Amino acid sequence: MADMNDEGRQWYVVNTYSGHEYKVKENIEKRIESMGLQDILFRIVVPEHVETEVKDGKKVNVSKTMFPGYVLVEMVMTDEAWYVVRNTPGVTGFIGSSGGGAKPFPLQKSELDPILKAMNLTPTSFEINFVQGDEVRVVAGPLKDKVGKVESIDSEKEIAKVLIDILGNLNIAEIELVQLEKVEY
Repeated sequence: MADMNDEGRQWYVVNTYSGHEYKVKENIEKRIESMGLQDILFRIVVPEHVETEVKDGKKVNVSKTMFPGYVLVEMVMTDEAWYVVRNTPGVTGFIGSSGGGAKPFPLQKSELDPILKAMNLTPTSFEINFVQGDEVRVVAGPLKDKVGKVESIDSEKEIAKVLIDILGNLNIAEIELVQLEKVEY
């Protein structure tokens, strides 16, 4: 999968031993580098925030983890990426997996955005190659492989309203921009 770009890239929550979040982050980053996985594993983030504490009568800003025992990983969920992350020392598993070898569910945009905003990080920006009126194919999610016409695009929310034929009826579906690609004829 060396030619894979950022298509399908999503955020997942990895469970770690509490207090080992930064070591896990470092271990995953080393594995990405040594195994050449930069095309499927991207950002590794330990969610943290700054708190003001009083020590020795002085106010001091201290960084604290928002979710002890958890690390966010931006990746394309391939078998290889999944294997590498879950077999990294200090990782106990992914959140959102039903077990039994099932791959986890990614974080929803509504869950992820407040965390990234609190850390002054932004979701990965990307370019879209379609406009209102274009035909697009859904490349991920429950409507995968359906083709429809773009009715409107909301760049801020990163969604498009797409007119799709579902069971013989035309319906408007709100679909994340990263899940759409322009149909080329």
